[in-house]
Amino acid sequence: MATLEKIRSKGVLLIVVVGVALLSFIIGDFLTQGSTFFNQARETVAVVNGEKINIADYQELIDQITIFQKYETGMQDIDEVTMQQMRAFVWDQYVREQLLNKEAAKMGLTVTKEELSDRLIGNNIHPMIQQRRFFADESGRFSQAMLIQFLNFKDEEAQDPSMEQTLVEYRKLWKFLERTVKYSLLQEKYNVLITKAVAANSLEAKAYFEASLPVVEANYVVQPYFAIPDTEVSVSDKEIKDRYNKQLARFRQEPNVSLKFVTFDIQPQQEDFAAAEEFINKLSQEFSTTEDVVELVNSNSDVPYTGRNYTVNTIPAHLKDFAFGNAAGVVYGPVFQNNTYTMARIMETGISSADSVKLRHIYLTPDKAAKADSIIGAIRGGADFGALALQHSAVQQTAANGGEIGWVTEDMQGLDKAIIADAFGRATNDIFTFKNAQGTQIIQIMEKTAPRQKVKLAILERGVIASSKTESKIFNDAKRFAASLNEMSIDSAAAKSNLMVRLADEVYQASEQVMNIPQSRQIVRWAFENSKGEHSDVFECGKQLVVATITDINDSKYRALNKVSDQLKNEIARDKKADMLIAQMTGKAGNDTSLVAIAQAFNQEVKQASGINFASGQFGLAGWEPAVIGKATAMKAGEISAPVKGNNGVYVVAIRSVQKTDRPFDAKMEKMSLTSRYMYTLPNSIMMDMMDKAKIEDNRLTFY
Repeated sequence: MATLEKIRSKGVLLIVVVGVALLSFIIGDFLTQGSTFFNQARETVAVVNGEKINIADYQELIDQITIFQKYETGMQDIDEVTMQQMRAFVWDQYVREQLLNKEAAKMGLTVTKEELSDRLIGNNIHPMIQQRRFFADESGRFSQAMLIQFLNFKDEEAQDPSMEQTLVEYRKLWKFLERTVKYSLLQEKYNVLITKAVAANSLEAKAYFEASLPVVEANYVVQPYFAIPDTEVSVSDKEIKDRYNKQLARFRQEPNVSLKFVTFDIQPQQEDFAAAEEFINKLSQEFSTTEDVVELVNSNSDVPYTGRNYTVNTIPAHLKDFAFGNAAGVVYGPVFQNNTYTMARIMETGISSADSVKLRHIYLTPDKAAKADSIIGAIRGGADFGALALQHSAVQQTAANGGEIGWVTEDMQGLDKAIIADAFGRATNDIFTFKNAQGTQIIQIMEKTAPRQKVKLAILERGVIASSKTESKIFNDAKRFAASLNEMSIDSAAAKSNLMVRLADEVYQASEQVMNIPQSRQIVRWAFENSKGEHSDVFECGKQLVVATITDINDSKYRALNKVSDQLKNEIARDKKADMLIAQMTGKAGNDTSLVAIAQAFNQEVKQASGINFASGQFGLAGWEPAVIGKATAMKAGEISAPVKGNNGVYVVAIRSVQKTDRPFDAKMEKMSLTSRYMYTLPNSIMMDMMDKAKIEDNRLTFY
């Protein structure tokens, strides 16, 4: 009883304690769930019509296309411009895929595993696979054997880290190809379905046919708009504002920012040139005497030693006289030109060899390699090489052409260097073999070009670059400039330091860089994360340092009037000039309305336009003038038009002749032709319309 009384006496306290505990539990649970929610939000790179795109999936596709680009071009280092293009492609591709998948699902369109397999490795291999250089044989043609070898190898277990890296790249590459082919097949099905819904009717076909029949030959006079000085035309602010309000839809925009910035170029200074000169002079003595020229060049040159044999046509022009006028061991330079020191040493002279050789081969897979000796014996015994290639070679494309690979050069890409070296060292009709893990090749030299005089050179090039000391000095200058923006505007600070201020107007979230500044995506991210008037720290953008100020933030749905007022003013001025010119050309020639009189009155010449019809893209040399083309095609021979307002000026047109073909109207053919035009343009128009209407949330700025 006493215990119960104690509980009652402390009732209020207990309620508070329990309430706090319960609240803590609820809040804790919310924060735990909320953490997951916020993490998910941070992992979303985009939302397309409610469908989220995860950053991991998005980055995976970027990785895949990066590897594809490397294998496609053979270049391991991808420059920034190419990388920007690939990221833009991935974004566009992801958005298109999301929109297409949603539309296809509504219609019940799918790509089955069997369909995809057939187009990837079956009897109807897709062009996306066939056109890849890494599935081509030595002749450059698609090889299904190479494709199968690739697929078998990518599924093997790695034996070492290097092989593991290769396998990872192969698997990513294949995923990209699978995805691309699948999307292409789905797009094809969707296109077929929607284009079946459009067809030209007889009236359209008849109208288009009749419009294309007349072929008009015309003379014309044009008085360009610049003939009237801008000072003679006044445009009021009210006129500009009225047109802006009427045409507001033209000026839709995405959120953007405007920046002012200053750059500091990281360039070598006087002490760097002096140090480079001292270094190259010390190196020149060793370059002249060392027995290991290759090691010296590869350790010190910006361009590695290739062992290439040069002809008079392939050698660098400034080295031609030296190389072909001296003996082995003679050294050229060092010579300084374009911030680069160059030395060259003649390694070998008197070389006489062909520029190219023509080869044919028989490709044996590993399980048939044992047949190589008997096949070679048969060839040397007089058997037909082409027949043996057709019977035994795994590369059907070359086998069908007698095993012929074609002409190859010493520096040809895509062919093993050992094959090239062996081929150039042999005589016509010689046969040799080349073996690797993929199989054995029996190769014969068919022809060789006439030998030419060549020379082997070792070339050492060393560009002068900014030292770390110079880079530190320039960086400190940039840091001091950035700090000064706390006390004064960027314009004042730049004037004080004799620097030029540049303006980047309307930078968008999707912009990969600021103007032409390389590696400046980081500035875009900073600008959208800060407020108007903020000053940046120093950004390192390649060989430039950048300090920026945010001058404007535009998050309005439409571009501001002041941003487009000059454009509108010019358009209104052009319209007023057109009215003035029409009035002048209507009355100035007096009673003589001939084209010659009008030309003389305006000090212009009579020009000609031929082959004009309603489908014409250009009007003579005047270019794209649809209003003038429309007028000319509606006139009769001998008629002269009233002045016509065009894009570049006001025109008066006189029709010399109107010729109509006697081609009879074939309703069926014309409808088919017009329907084909509709079918060609419709899919892209629909996709553009879907992209325009889609609700797209772009979060790339958070990640890139």
